[in-house]
Amino acid sequence: MIPLSLEEIAVVVGGTVAGGGSVTVTAPAALDGRKAEPGGLFVAFAGEYADGHDFVDQAARAGAAAVLGTRPTSLPTVVVQDAREALQRLAKHVVDRLRPGLTVVGVTGSQGKTGTKDLIAAVLSSAAPTVATAGSLNNELGVPLTMLRADAETRFLVLEMGARHVGDIAALTDLVAPDVAVVLNVGRAHLGEFGSRGAIAKTKAELVQGLAPGGTAVLNADDPRVAAMHTLTDGPLLTFGRAEHADVQVLYLVLDRLGRPSFTVRTADARAVVTLPLIGAHQSLNAAAAVTAGLAAGVPLEAATKALATASLSKWRMELRGLAGGATLLNDSYNANPDSTRAALDALAAIEAARRIAVLGEMRELGPSTETEHRAIGRYAAHRADIILAVGAPAHPIATAAGPRALTLPDNDAALAWLREHLAAGDVVLVKASRGGRLDEVAAALV
Repeated sequence: MIPLSLEEIAVVVGGTVAGGGSVTVTAPAALDGRKAEPGGLFVAFAGEYADGHDFVDQAARAGAAAVLGTRPTSLPTVVVQDAREALQRLAKHVVDRLRPGLTVVGVTGSQGKTGTKDLIAAVLSSAAPTVATAGSLNNELGVPLTMLRADAETRFLVLEMGARHVGDIAALTDLVAPDVAVVLNVGRAHLGEFGSRGAIAKTKAELVQGLAPGGTAVLNADDPRVAAMHTLTDGPLLTFGRAEHADVQVLYLVLDRLGRPSFTVRTADARAVVTLPLIGAHQSLNAAAAVTAGLAAGVPLEAATKALATASLSKWRMELRGLAGGATLLNDSYNANPDSTRAALDALAAIEAARRIAVLGEMRELGPSTETEHRAIGRYAAHRADIILAVGAPAHPIATAAGPRALTLPDNDAALAWLREHLAAGDVVLVKASRGGRLDEVAAALV
């Protein structure tokens, strides 16, 4: 974060200073007192279940210099009526100060946002100092927190942008208009919230509509709903995909024994080979999106593909770990929807193994199609795994549709007990569910 005195912050956010306006904030903002940084700003929200103002002493012990909140605290505080609005106004001020020397890349899609954001960050950081969203902090709070991590040295700011309702991404682009807008796909994540894939497409398109003047749209040529978004911008356009007409085309994809992809990317005037240290054929399209975003931001093809060779993903996303006894864990437990679960099952099927075991939990926010989608995943899993464990009552339709290959287990404890009893050397076990299923706890216990 660029250094700002509390008096400056108060002017920006329309607040008042209590307890020391001469204090200067020199480090980023945090919402969790335990994660406050020395010299940083602790943002205190009074929520339904907890009041951040009660944790100011915790933030002080971690080194926070000041607080942004709705009442005075034991630390110097900028007092405002609405802490969320103030956080956003401060973030916008910081990024506006850093432009035009700062290029902002926005990333959205129904699945693959976080992994692709990680790959874009790897490409851009090979060229210049880059700040990117940590994990999946992609909402109205996470985006401004990431923006506030940018400073005078930052040249690229990569922002993952998520949504649960029409208008959510438009609100984020009002906060920070991207210079490069990357749209990956329109799938079925949060279908219960949106009601239709058409509404999801409309929301993802808000990223393109929110481009800064002269900004570049980077679109998936293989997804018709995404490709159609080219009509929403008069600015530069680049496409990626397996389609022959894509500006960055994926060719000659092969997988090694662990399911790691190698492929060629072709542009109008060059080709380069990419070998990813990641699991799953679907990562090739995510990597192509990252290469295309890099080209839009001025990173040459050769530099981009070289950076991808050592890229890594955020935790609980296609993590391959050896287990005691010779089995292997494929931990993709961060979240799940029908499309990402199919991709994970494809990755499992591509790995050489004595047995392939899929531990699948509930996929949430699917609305009226919940049972239908779970049954479809069961049928899909039956052709890609030797054993399917459907964990929890909401996942029971998976087992019903998967047939004799499947077992229904009541909870995570039962799943862990089964795995500990039955896992053998050479087995590969995939763990995949929505966050509410907490299958990451099963993965952690196995490790």
